[in-house]
Amino acid sequence: MSDLDKYLTAAHEAVDLADGILRANRDHAVAFKGDRDPVTETDLAIERTMRDSLHRATPQAGFLGEETGGSTDGLAWVLDPIDGTANFTHGVPLTAVSLALLDHGEPVIGLIAVEAEGVRYAAVRGQGATRGGDPIRASACTQLRSAMIAMGDYATGPEATARNETRLRITAVLAARAQRVRMLGSAAIDLAWVAAGKLDASVMLSNKPWDTAAGVLIAREAGARVTDLDGHDHDLTSTATIAAAPGVGDQILDALSQDDRF
Repeated sequence: MSDLDKYLTAAHEAVDLADGILRANRDHAVAFKGDRDPVTETDLAIERTMRDSLHRATPQAGFLGEETGGSTDGLAWVLDPIDGTANFTHGVPLTAVSLALLDHGEPVIGLIAVEAEGVRYAAVRGQGATRGGDPIRASACTQLRSAMIAMGDYATGPEATARNETRLRITAVLAARAQRVRMLGSAAIDLAWVAAGKLDASVMLSNKPWDTAAGVLIAREAGARVTDLDGHDHDLTSTATIAAAPGVGDQILDALSQDDRF
């Protein structure tokens, strides 16, 4: 078994534990980490349990969790225990467990378990992407007017009004050109569905590693192009995350570049 196979096995075993917690505990009691930024005991329980499982299986790897922090130095797991917590607290089943393994900032394993589908999306760098074990590819869409595009969440917290002005302008630009614009409330699902061709693109003006690391790898391994807003290849330092089918990625960037306020 290769090292990556060992790490992938550890990732699946940790997500198995998360699945069990979700089935047994639907605690929607909400606290807030910041302005309109919810967290539940279920988020915390999943993160604690997965962190401990991953540490036992791969003690040489570090850990960064959305709820408990950590570091991405060297070899490190990055976890969002419930991506889409706001959806979760309202009983909307568009939530996901998102887990990635980073090697000096580069995702080498990505695993996203989507609750609504009861299925896992996975990728190992250089080995393609799968959904429930079956290979997946990004869509063959070549016309922006035929594209279904997911828009990332609007901002909360400090300077949210100013930050959302940009998001609203981008939404308006895309709504005028794409077939449809959707907001699903889960960055991980957006990226997984771009990988599977359910969405033709996803546009997020954010790049928190627990939200994006797994999905960026899965989307890329499925043939999608993932960039920053300026068109450069996406990495941990990017400020935006734009994943798109190869046939529409440039059209989206071109449409956005026509407004110099972005």
